[in-house]
Amino acid sequence: MDYEEIFADALDAIREEGRYRVFAELMREKGNFPRANRYEGGDNARSITVWCSNDYLGMGQHPKVLDAMHAALDETGAGAGGTRNIGGTNHYHVQLETELADLHKKEAALLFTSGYVSNEATLSTLAKLLPNCIVYSDAYNHASMIQGIRQSGAEKHIFKHNDLEDLERLLAEAPKDAAKLIAFESVYSMEGDIAPIGAICDLAEKYGAITYLDEVHAVGMYGAHGGGISERDGVAERVDVIEGTLGKAYGVMGGYITASKKLIDVVRSFAPGFIFTTALSPVLAAGALASVQHLKESATERESQQERAQKLKDMMIEKGLPVMPSASHIVPLFIGDPVLCKEASDILMDEYGLYVQPINYPTVPKGTERLRFTPGPLHNDAMLEALVRALNVIWERLNLKRAA
Repeated sequence: MDYEEIFADALDAIREEGRYRVFAELMREKGNFPRANRYEGGDNARSITVWCSNDYLGMGQHPKVLDAMHAALDETGAGAGGTRNIGGTNHYHVQLETELADLHKKEAALLFTSGYVSNEATLSTLAKLLPNCIVYSDAYNHASMIQGIRQSGAEKHIFKHNDLEDLERLLAEAPKDAAKLIAFESVYSMEGDIAPIGAICDLAEKYGAITYLDEVHAVGMYGAHGGGISERDGVAERVDVIEGTLGKAYGVMGGYITASKKLIDVVRSFAPGFIFTTALSPVLAAGALASVQHLKESATERESQQERAQKLKDMMIEKGLPVMPSASHIVPLFIGDPVLCKEASDILMDEYGLYVQPINYPTVPKGTERLRFTPGPLHNDAMLEALVRALNVIWERLNLKRAA
């Protein structure tokens, strides 16, 4: 058997579909976000503007975060020394978990090395432990949630995206004595729309289900203290599990869940994705702690980010560019063809020094390919204008569809 030929054929297939992914080799410029250096071979680098970072608020460059990480590095060294069971729980882990539990008004929190791992480990553990568990998953849920549900082996029903009638229909069909878990997100990052959290909690209470809410694209971004959409809407205490990330708005790395003490203890005690994984570096935990504490007190960054996102949407609409409906800070621009989507992205980077990745299948359904922009508080007016001018030229050049 020619294994290399099998690999080559698989790669050729996705190349033919126009969805082969090429990594951009970048190095962010300290203190100059959203600028970065793009390396095109060896040390040949040129400065570009990043338009698709999930460091939504630029906190990865914030002086408080950097100072905290430098201090922790000098104090503790680089790594955690192993799993928390073996290497011990660093004091920064405990402080950060206490801060996150308070942020979401929960009894306890648990850190993971990423948001992907926190979703996968928690959902697989909970759905496996709950007797005769039936999981109800939003059709647009992230791959990490889907994988966790699949690994649990529990019965699964997918409800139409943000469709309360479809969710209730499925819940009503289930045996009354079955354990039920509703898994959904607050902000869906590829569409930019927002879940009706309170209404889903109403259904959960009516049918005896627990709720699992992924807030990774909302923590730090919404609510008076950055607690996410659930804080903004005043429903955080009604949600059983709130999951988030430290690698997006908080600008560092890691994932977490917050919930009751017993639920957190169950995941801590049973989830292989937690038990057998080296703990988050104390340096990262210290930086995340500083970021969470800052955004609890400061609304300046998220207010500015919302203003920038709305301004970019308005500028695109004025030029007839097909902005997809978005109630959040996400600005998706519809193209609908994987080859053209990549070509538009390549032109932006190669000719204009503007970096935005094409979003193709399997991240989004085929035929809905798009460019996804995440303007932040540090994208100034000149940057917005340069981007829209470039997009307008590219739309003409590639004969892309305008907004109706």
